[in-house]
Amino acid sequence: MENSVKKARVNAGLTQLQLAQKVGITRQTVSLIEKGKYNPSLKLCLLICYAVNASLDEIFWIEKEEF
Repeated sequence: MENSVKKARVNAGLTQLQLAQKVGITRQTVSLIEKGKYNPSLKLCLLICYAVNASLDEIFWIEKEEF
């Protein structure tokens, strides 16, 4: 599943490690989320959104056709 976590993180001026520390996960988990290889909980999605100052729709929304 595609997401825009990396783009939002870079736009916020954060490294993977900095984002991980802000939301309480490992840098490796951030990497997996960015690659679409880890499906974060809704709570974690929201924490990421707050950390990078973006909305849930901007980062995680996928169109129905993409399923």
